[in-house]
Amino acid sequence: MGSVRKASAWLGLVDDSDDERYYGGYEEDSDEGTEPGDSWVTNPKVRVADEVAQEQGTRIATVTPDGFRDARGIGELFREGVPVIVNLTGMEPSDAKRVVDFAAGLTFGLRGSIERVANRVFLLTPADYKVVSGEGGRGQGGFFNQS
Repeated sequence: MGSVRKASAWLGLVDDSDDERYYGGYEEDSDEGTEPGDSWVTNPKVRVADEVAQEQGTRIATVTPDGFRDARGIGELFREGVPVIVNLTGMEPSDAKRVVDFAAGLTFGLRGSIERVANRVFLLTPADYKVVSGEGGRGQGGFFNQS
């Protein structure tokens, strides 16, 4: 276990068990084999749009974290200016609350916004994005008026 990981475990930020499924096969502080243009994601459960969308700067990431340790991937994507949809439906309520608190602090610190899209699903948008509500036509009759 590296010194950074030991310090994080001592502070209670990560589990102090030697869970090697995310860290197997590389040193924490080594930069071997990485090139400046490589894009990487901390969590394999994070999905980002294809390369064309990345080149145009029009990408949205969806993250389905298992625990609070996956919050780092959310923060890294948001700092890059990528809107992030966070799906917390598969998490324990206590960990989900921690992730929401982290996301609220992240959006406040970077002047973004956080909105609840559905039950335990949140949208984090950077400062230069505007979320448009699709509820403009409700209540005016029309096709879906069943009364």
